[in-house]
Amino acid sequence: MQNRGMSAPRFSLERQILGYYESGQEAERLESPFSRWEKVRTLDLLDRFLPPAPALILDVGGAAGAYAFPLAEKGYIVDLIDPVPLHVEQAKQRATMHQRVPRSFQVGDARAIPCDDGAADAVLFFGPLYHLTDSNERIKAIGEARRVLRPGGVLLAVAISRFASALDGIARGFIRDPEFIRIVEQDLKSGQHRNETGKFDYFTTAFFHHPDQLKAELLAGGFPNPKLCAIEGPVWTVLELATAEQQDALMATVRALENEATLIGASAHIVGIATKPNVTSGV
Repeated sequence: MQNRGMSAPRFSLERQILGYYESGQEAERLESPFSRWEKVRTLDLLDRFLPPAPALILDVGGAAGAYAFPLAEKGYIVDLIDPVPLHVEQAKQRATMHQRVPRSFQVGDARAIPCDDGAADAVLFFGPLYHLTDSNERIKAIGEARRVLRPGGVLLAVAISRFASALDGIARGFIRDPEFIRIVEQDLKSGQHRNETGKFDYFTTAFFHHPDQLKAELLAGGFPNPKLCAIEGPVWTVLELATAEQQDALMATVRALENEATLIGASAHIVGIATKPNVTSGV
């Protein structure tokens, strides 16, 4: 990976977002029962939509490497980039305990990806789009992904659903808290999620997308014909989801629903899958 970022503008996270992630809990979040299905489904989508190894994957916003390490184990060349220094240090520490690890770990930002034009086979945005709360900044990041991808390369960009806090509140009982109700009302009105309560479970400063808005931003960033998939699907609010024996049947059902437009917003997370046009396409 070429360090184009040496002369690129430097960005920083909002203080509240940085403070939230400096708690260190993100490193293990996807191992919790409530988030396990998110990880299982994301790994399934990566298996299906990434180019074959040893493709070069830029995991932008990759945190402590929840996906970077499994991809490296599969033979991918992975560069992990994250704006939170603690996450990068956690990933480096994890690398000391594994044989096949990401190629590099770097503090960086989706709006100025430290990579040469057309160098990457795939870019993962598993976080940047919901912590860039201004649409222009999100489109800027999407444009950066397009720049660093080779023609035919793929972007997998995750958004939090506009309806996630409402459904989460119903599932976990937060809806009983008047302060949480006010958060939900703002989310549904504008997508601008703000948590002034100090309660960790209510998340941090973020933008929650309507599915149509995610598709529009991918188009504006230079990706024609993006495809949207529900990650967890509508079953994520069921806290005791499935035994290991039942997981295959559950996966088949969620796969069958993942592109259903009337249900995509019922998933906590939505992934936009977009391909950079070939030069010869004229797009």
